[in-house]
Parts: sequence; C-alpha cells; structure tokens
Amino acid sequence: MTKTNLITGFLGSGKTTTILHLLARKPADEKWAVLVNEFGEVGIDGALLADSGALLKEIPGGCMCCVNGLPMQVGLNTLLRQGKPDRLLIEPTGLGHPKQILDMLTAEVYQPWLDLRATLCLLDARQLLDERSTNNDNFRDQLAAADIIIANKSDRASDESQLALARWREEFASGREIIPAQNGMIDINLLDNPRQNLRELPASPEHSHTHAATRGLAALNLPGHQRWRRSINSGQGYVACGWIFDAETVFDTVGILEWARQAPVSRVKGVLRIAEGLVRINRQGEDLHIETQNVSPPDSRIELINDKDTDWNALQSALLRLRLSS
Repeated sequence: MTKTNLITGFLGSGKTTTILHLLARKPADEKWAVLVNEFGEVGIDGALLADSGALLKEIPGGCMCCVNGLPMQVGLNTLLRQGKPDRLLIEPTGLGHPKQILDMLTAEVYQPWLDLRATLCLLDARQLLDERSTNNDNFRDQLAAADIIIANKSDRASDESQLALARWREEFASGREIIPAQNGMIDINLLDNPRQNLRELPASPEHSHTHAATRGLAALNLPGHQRWRRSINSGQGYVACGWIFDAETVFDTVGILEWARQAPVSRVKGVLRIAEGLVRINRQGEDLHIETQNVSPPDSRIELINDKDTDWNALQSALLRLRLSS
C-alpha cells in the first residue's frame, strides 16, 4: 500500500515549498510521487517540482474536485499502477475543496492501494485578517478537514495575525495540533501521523470554470511564428492568466522581477529563463520571493491570479517587451 498524505492550503500558503522541503528529506530507499493540481492552466507547480526526483503527475486548469473528480482519478490511477510509489503527496489547488478528494481517497476501490495518513493544511496566519479568505468556503473547510495545521510563514506574522490565530485556534482547532513553520520547513515524521479528523464536511460549493486560452490575442496582431501562448481560467471569484514561452525566449532579469512585483494582482508564480540561467518567482500580496539558478529551464512559465478581472492585454504587452530574444 502507498502511504498517502493530502496537503492543502489556500492560495499563497506555501504548499509547493513545503513539498519541496519534504522531498529533499525523503528516505533514499523510498520512491515518492506527487499529484499536483493548479487553478491555472500553465503548470507552474509542476515546473517547480520537476527536478525534485519524485514521480510527478499534473492536473492543470481547474481543480481535482470538478467533474466528479475524473481528472484526479486518471492521474491517481496512473501514478499508482505505473509508478508504484512508497509515498504519495497530493497537492490540490488553493481554491480546491477537500471533501470530494477525501471521499475519493477513502472509497472502497482504493482501500487495497492507499494507506491514507494525516492531512496537513498550510495556513498563513495573516490570511485570518483578510475577509476574502475567511469568507471563502474552501479556506474554512480546508482547515476544518486537517489533522495537522501548519502555521507557515511564522517569521512574517504580525502581532495582529498572531492574535487572530490564537482566537481561531480557541474557537475552531478542537485540540488539533498547530505547528509554526518558516518556508515550509516541517518535520518529515509528521507525514506518518494517523488520520484522526473524521468530521463530516459540507458538500463543496458549486463552482465552474471558464477557459479561454486565446482570448484577446487577436487584438495584439503579433506577426511571425507563435513562440508563446496564453491561457485564462476563471471560477469561484478568481481569474488566472498564464503564459508559456519556448526555450529560446530569454527575459531581462531586472525587468521581469519589477513586472512581477508591480503587477496589480494578488498572486504571481513563475519559472523563467534569464541570461543568468533561471529565476523562480513567488509573490503573494506584497511578499516577493525570488531564487536564481545557473541552469536553463525547458521553457518559461508565469501565472497571475487575482480576485477580479484585470487588463491582461496591458500586462502581456509589458511582459513581451521584456524578452531579450524570441
């Protein structure tokens, strides 16, 4: 049987960083797999996890709990049958509801295959001060479903957010463990904690996604062979707009960092080719984390998520001007 953990958390809570930390510390004699889902369609988390050494299956564009979970079933079955991993980490989108995923993982058909252990939920305590988060059913139910809550980004917590966390813990934590962490650095042994939180969750809220991979491109009237594409996905009050560029495209380093910092959106993630190699960009609100590496990625990907539509064409025009070659 494959030891399995669901790792949830709202947008920007640090799920992918935590999984990278765990993968770096996995036992050398074990084979691990990651099933990752993103709200957007360009697969940023997959690019971030590509060099982790784990088996990887991506489900981009939407969430695992849509369409009766069929994309998740296909991805899960593929990993289990072909990969035969010792451990499986499942990372749903930050906008995903945990109920249908947990229902599927505990279904009778998977009993011979999965050893479901503790569900971990990443929480940035500052989100408790943001009504857009606290009023979101997915945010609340991700926390309600967790066996262990990781109070991530504790180094960035304010006195106000720490007080909000203490109040939330008293009212909702029900004796569950809350572990402070920075940069997703948690004890790997937490994964072997048993699943104990068996509370019945409400049904996931009704939601839908719209996909318009080429919306707005014609207005730009770009000549020549297309070396990039744009994808847009919207649902649950959020919009994701992402771009993929081929391996020959190189971006101006300072320019792309300023573009990501100033973009009028709440979430930015990217892995892009620059003259120095690659840059990883991760921005939540005003928190901007960058990491450079002296290797060249197979392509460049960047995605923006916001709680309202914005002028994607203007952002795209500025992004295209940052190409050093194309």
